[in-house]
Amino acid sequence: MTTIEKTVLSKTVLMDKVMKDSPLPPQEGQLVEGKVIGHDKLRLYIDVKPFGTALIYGREYLNARDVIKNIHDGDSVTAKVVEPETEEGYIGLSLKEARQAATWSDAEEAIKNKTIFELLVKDANKGGLIIDWQNVSGFLPASQLKEEHYPRVTDGNKDRIMEELKKLIGKKIAVTIIGATPKEDKLIFSEKTVGEKDRTELVEKYKVGDVLDGEVTGAVDFGIFVKVESGLEGLVHISELDWSLVENPRKLFNVGDKVKAKVIEIKDGKVSLSIKALKDNPWKSAEAKYKKGMKVSGVPIKYNKHGVLVSIEEGVAGLVHISNYGTEDKMKQALELGKNYDFVMNLFEPKEQKMTLVPADIAEKKAAEAATAPATEEKK
Repeated sequence: MTTIEKTVLSKTVLMDKVMKDSPLPPQEGQLVEGKVIGHDKLRLYIDVKPFGTALIYGREYLNARDVIKNIHDGDSVTAKVVEPETEEGYIGLSLKEARQAATWSDAEEAIKNKTIFELLVKDANKGGLIIDWQNVSGFLPASQLKEEHYPRVTDGNKDRIMEELKKLIGKKIAVTIIGATPKEDKLIFSEKTVGEKDRTELVEKYKVGDVLDGEVTGAVDFGIFVKVESGLEGLVHISELDWSLVENPRKLFNVGDKVKAKVIEIKDGKVSLSIKALKDNPWKSAEAKYKKGMKVSGVPIKYNKHGVLVSIEEGVAGLVHISNYGTEDKMKQALELGKNYDFVMNLFEPKEQKMTLVPADIAEKKAAEAATAPATEEKK
């Protein structure tokens, strides 16, 4: 290799190293930091080393004017590149977009770390609460409220639920961010996740089968809430209130009532309770008294889409299917709620708590038809 070739190669290697070590110019969407070096009408000049001067101007200036009015020469600012190079040769920046990018980055970090914020409730609607965080409006669904803030409306009326939620406007509540969607400018909050560790520790004290003393703190369409101890409530579902049919929990329990309940499930930091589990199961005694094909007396207590539920005794009920009558109207005319009728059991499974019934007159008619069927066939 000649001396000239060696010199050219050496220079090439040196240039490659310089290019490799030199930082790339900022690209669109990138965040950069620099010092303010000048402020003109609707223009803010920023020194972004080593790339030169950047500029916030025009619409981007107007969008951030509330922030810019508090910025002075020498202040350090972070902004987002919206134009890698303007017509005048500057780097075009946006303070507003930089703040938005930082906000969503902070939101993702808050979700990851389960950061707790004390935030003011700004408004409410039928679905939940409106809360602001870093100038972004977020939503706290009613389903994510803690028990003490959950709107326990006696009749489930949505307007009344909204009235209860509005009582929280102006109050600060502790929340965490559980969802962030920058494209939709959407934040979702939860109050339930706050203090999850404490709640988990409380729940861990109990096990399935424990019998607890508690106090009714609320009654809703689907059951009642029972306070087990400070900071911990359990739900008694409507199906676990009594062996008899319960249509309205509020008619059986009032807030403040003292009750005993059995723990039947512990899952995801929640305790499910049963009151009927502490009472004798009427199906066990029924097993010794009844059998399939037996004629019994019963009282229709509730119509449903399948037919009518008939009570044979307290806590023991079976279904009379609508097909016995063809139409709902005919069934309701034949079987009035609260009246006594005779039925025949055509399915009785006490261990599964299943029973189906056929009105006695219809069962007798079918039996008679079945008895005469062979004679009719012989004549043919």
